[in-house]
Amino acid sequence: MKNVTILVVDDEPQIRRVLRTVLLNAGYDVVEGKTGEEAIEVLVRERPSLILLDANLPDMSGVEVCRRMRLAFEMPIIMLTVRSSEQDKIDAFNCGANDYVVKPFATGELLARIRNALRLSTANQPLPGVETPELTVDLETRMVDVRGHRVHMRPKEFEVLRTLVVQQGKAVAYQKLLQTIWGPDYGEEVEKLRAVIGQIRKKIEKDPAHPRYIVTEPWFGYRFQTPGKHNSPSRPKL
Repeated sequence: MKNVTILVVDDEPQIRRVLRTVLLNAGYDVVEGKTGEEAIEVLVRERPSLILLDANLPDMSGVEVCRRMRLAFEMPIIMLTVRSSEQDKIDAFNCGANDYVVKPFATGELLARIRNALRLSTANQPLPGVETPELTVDLETRMVDVRGHRVHMRPKEFEVLRTLVVQQGKAVAYQKLLQTIWGPDYGEEVEKLRAVIGQIRKKIEKDPAHPRYIVTEPWFGYRFQTPGKHNSPSRPKL
């Protein structure tokens, strides 16, 4: 049985050490992040089963980190914070947190909340992928095959493709894609996104000028579709 990995996000080394010890003793694997940006990088790389997220981080708020994580990931997020007001809890749940634990907390209670969140979670279900005669995208292994040949994807290219595949059939806004992949300070740099989309199309599309998989929703964003499952005609690239 695959071990459950928990991502601990906190800027205080002592808290990370305590949580690491508690979680390791409980049989979990542990990865860590000290800032919001680092946490998102670890999340993308390690795909943990659950996240313990401090509400106060040096580069951005835990609420903002949670909101960014929720754009493309579904694993449980438990917020850890010294704040206990009703509005703080509302903000945490509104950004996508599954639970909210106020510091200081008993380790027994935290472990019980972790077990409950994991039990209710579908995060350990296989991620949706793509499998057609011409294109296979395996989100678990990060492998992309086109007409039987392995295709190398740069990290940003794969994350854009991954975000679209997870939301396949749905139009994803330019701003959402930019903020998911590049961070909250992005949102208007559509040309940057178009350049990456162009590179992905060159690698997976038979005719990049008339894409079948990644289609443009004019003035809005992009949508991943599997040919044959959608009746709308392919749009020219923009």
